[in-house]
Amino acid sequence: MSDYSRREFLGAGSAAVAGAGLSSLSSPAVRAESSVPPSDQLRFGVIGVNGMGWTDMGAHQKIDGVECTALCDVDRNVLEKRAGELEEQTGTTPDLYGDYRRLLEDDDLDFVIIGTPDHWHCRQLVDACQAGKDVYVEKPLGNSIAECDAMRRAVEQTGRVVQVGMWQRSSDHWQNAVEYLQSGALGEIRHTKAWAYIGWKDRVPTKPNQTPPEGVDYDMWLGPAPDRPFNPNRFHFSFRWYWDYAGGLMTDWGVHLIDYVLKGMELDNPQSVASMGGKYGFPDDAQQTPDTQQAIYKFDGLNMVWEHAMGIGKGPYGGRGHGVAFVGNRGTLVVDRGGWEVMPEEEDGAYETEALPPRSGEGGLDAHAQNFVASIRGDETPNAPVDAAANTAVNAHLGNIAVRVGRDVQWDAEQRQFVDDPEANDLVRPTYRDPWTFPSV
Repeated sequence: MSDYSRREFLGAGSAAVAGAGLSSLSSPAVRAESSVPPSDQLRFGVIGVNGMGWTDMGAHQKIDGVECTALCDVDRNVLEKRAGELEEQTGTTPDLYGDYRRLLEDDDLDFVIIGTPDHWHCRQLVDACQAGKDVYVEKPLGNSIAECDAMRRAVEQTGRVVQVGMWQRSSDHWQNAVEYLQSGALGEIRHTKAWAYIGWKDRVPTKPNQTPPEGVDYDMWLGPAPDRPFNPNRFHFSFRWYWDYAGGLMTDWGVHLIDYVLKGMELDNPQSVASMGGKYGFPDDAQQTPDTQQAIYKFDGLNMVWEHAMGIGKGPYGGRGHGVAFVGNRGTLVVDRGGWEVMPEEEDGAYETEALPPRSGEGGLDAHAQNFVASIRGDETPNAPVDAAANTAVNAHLGNIAVRVGRDVQWDAEQRQFVDDPEANDLVRPTYRDPWTFPSV
């Protein structure tokens, strides 16, 4: 049973629905009748519907035979707004929940989408898998190394189908770029680089602590995170700039881009990581995570460099705001969300490899959702499985831990700890706030 019944939502929540521009629902955009047989139709719920959770919902809702029937959010204002939007789109009213655990009790749900802040991903994914649900979870997989490991174990133990929201793995041009890379046309790859220069990201102005907005279950929003007074800077979108809940730009954009270095070069654990950075662009603003950062990962015979900057939009290779570069003896391949190209090395006026002009590309979220649904139905396997996502997230966390302790770190992947570094090891596993407990899997 939902936390908020359909009748309660349509009655007591009518003012919020009207405020969303949905006071008249006499002509909803009802979906066409599905061609998928009833036995293959899938119902899903969304946990966290304010940002990417809602975007992910839309991508899955487009798929024939797939229907969103439940929404969950700790912000009643957001929940009612999204419920009204979904009803306008489909002509049906979803079940509404304020506690994700009640949503997971719904036996009619085949899978769930987790679009909550990073610090919630681990507990919710483990609980969903143990409740018998398949899961689409937003990136990064977890907010710590230990959480990523626990999530991997939970998926292995339960056998559930899990797709992580690293949707570039379902984008054709990213896949084509890796296929070209692995053909050997660039010769020996000696260096890789990934970066994000986010020009639209401005300073986070300091704001006083406040009483949580009416309709927000702030204690539930905090969940396992440390008990802090409510501050609007730590809520909704900007939560990602605070260590309690996320890992800054390194885990926000970094997991998308570092992921393709690791995938392209078939890398897992670095031998060591050095990272430098801080609040150099906006030293007096309210965010905790670095607005400027560089990290160097040493692998066997290869280095990977990550760098990011906020408030600056011009990155390397012609001012690209983001991207991945593979630097080989014969040429360099550069790929971003707009496409990819090859810039050959020259010797005596001749190209060392074929020059490939920019080849356009497009987003892969819809294809990512389709791949997940096909995997649930047994026709495909996930393009972003939990093992790959854990590997990528752990590398991002290694870079963040190195910058936080202010020195090079050596990671013992087998022991899941840093070598002779108690301070760094304290950041491997979070302490969960009572009554929440770290998943036992």
